[in-house]
Amino acid sequence: MRSIVVASTAGLLLGGQMAAASLDSYIAKESVRSYQGIMDNLGNKGVKAPGTAAGLFIASPNTANPDYFYTWTRDSALTFKCLIDLLDSGSSDYGLNRAELETDIRNYVSAQAVLQNVSNPSGTLEDGTGLGEPKFEIDLNPFTGSWGRPQRDGPALRAIAMITYSNYLVSRGKKSDVVNIMWPIISNDLAYVGQYWNETGFDLWEEQDGSSFFTLAVQHRALVQGAALAKTIGKTCSACSSQASQVLCFLQSFWNGEYITANINMDTTRTGIDASSVLGSIHTFDPEASCDDSTFQPCSSRALANHKVYVDAFRSIYKVNDGIKEGSAANVGRYPEDVYQGGNPWYLTDLAAAEMLYDALYQWNKIGSLEITQTSLSFFRDFDSTIKAGTYSSRTKTYKILTSAIRAYADDFVGLVEKYTPSNGSLAEQYNRNTSVPLSANDLTWSFASFLTSIQRRASIVPASWGEKTANNVPSKCAASPMTGTYKAATATFPTSTAGCIPATDVVPVTFYLIENTYYGENVYMAGNVSALGNWDTSEGFALDAGLYTETDNLWFGSVELIEAGTPIEYKYYKIESNGTVTWESGDNRVYIVPTGCPIQPNVQDVWRS
Repeated sequence: MRSIVVASTAGLLLGGQMAAASLDSYIAKESVRSYQGIMDNLGNKGVKAPGTAAGLFIASPNTANPDYFYTWTRDSALTFKCLIDLLDSGSSDYGLNRAELETDIRNYVSAQAVLQNVSNPSGTLEDGTGLGEPKFEIDLNPFTGSWGRPQRDGPALRAIAMITYSNYLVSRGKKSDVVNIMWPIISNDLAYVGQYWNETGFDLWEEQDGSSFFTLAVQHRALVQGAALAKTIGKTCSACSSQASQVLCFLQSFWNGEYITANINMDTTRTGIDASSVLGSIHTFDPEASCDDSTFQPCSSRALANHKVYVDAFRSIYKVNDGIKEGSAANVGRYPEDVYQGGNPWYLTDLAAAEMLYDALYQWNKIGSLEITQTSLSFFRDFDSTIKAGTYSSRTKTYKILTSAIRAYADDFVGLVEKYTPSNGSLAEQYNRNTSVPLSANDLTWSFASFLTSIQRRASIVPASWGEKTANNVPSKCAASPMTGTYKAATATFPTSTAGCIPATDVVPVTFYLIENTYYGENVYMAGNVSALGNWDTSEGFALDAGLYTETDNLWFGSVELIEAGTPIEYKYYKIESNGTVTWESGDNRVYIVPTGCPIQPNVQDVWRS
């Protein structure tokens, strides 16, 4: 009888080894594909991002159902943070060229300096409000359509990415670049966080207008890192030092005793169970931290309890989860009530579930023990139904059994991604909850970045500490007193490279800005020698938009879409009065040569000629 048990155990071990080998093979292949997928979506070089400015990521090449051919502050910051960590690790994996990668990162810095100063529907740089704008056109012009705005995680995530690169530069003797180029951009974002952290805004899914756990978590981290960088380079960040602890204090409000409530201070019928809580833990993971509940570290009791509640919420609602037992990895999505594109599993949420567990394993191994509390007991009982609360040293058999089981559990989430990855390695946004067919936006930049960060953590390759150890004490009393920020456009930037530019296939959108004082009922138009501008026919001219017009900034604008790249055009502005009278501006025809899609800012800024 004993020999049968041994044989069975040996068979299980062999099966596990074969499964691990298969997963390793997939990871090796898909990691190269994911890195290339990221590069394909990068402006100035990516084959799937024609006409996109250097340093900008498109969210996806999709231009319809859904149209993701824009650049998002959040997605770009998370992706560049992934790339900066790769650079900092000294890696040359995935076929990356380190010199080219650093040029890409510098292009990102330069592009963000421009974006910070672009007036948009959220506001302007003058009072910081414009920094909360979530997405922009691919040519660094404002997106003026209806959207869920502001979104307050973007400035914090961008600051985190840029601080990470700044620390890299300082470690290589390039402090002057940080002082002169990086800090002016970073300080604007930190000022925004310090001023607006206690204001509501839309969550990372761009749907719920309230206070977001994910947003507050990354805002706390940004302020902590900002204070440290300021000290390193001899600068000050008053908002960092005065606001970080209060943000942390507010962050505790999202814990309801069982799981992290994703959004509060709003009316909703949702449970609050949401992938954004898991994403919050992995994007504030500190490899030097203990299992602190206050910062919801991946190995903390709160994060683990939340992980179980989150995963279990999807077990019965997706057909692709049929037959998967509790305690086994399940396909997961954004939140159980999701209906967007049918409400399906997302590749990046599966990967986030895995990454948080890899993070926790790293922390336990570094600490040398694993603590089970009453809060996290239900999580651990998925792996040992008789386990009791207590602390288990890494030398004990229980520790080894549990961590081995949890690693296998994490691997199984990656295994689900493998199962539903098409043969070409593309990672879309979602896959169908019933049929598993990939859908929504294809080649999603964030999906590719999530794959890379997850498998990096699986290999115990971790980013540098962000200083959690010195910033995890919660004040005894929360007292919100945000600090009004000071904002200034960054002027010094890295030189922007356009080598290897991928031009637009045939047309380039060009945005025209015009300053002119008008009265209500008076409208401004453009006419020119191309059909897109009416061929000089005032009845067919191109109408400018007054959506950004204010008493202090008399701005009219319009994005002309259908002009062939490289075309020289002549144009002038004219006004049509409320009675139909046409008034042309004075002077000769203006002349502009439409670019090929590669310049950092293909737009024209004019002032009405009286």
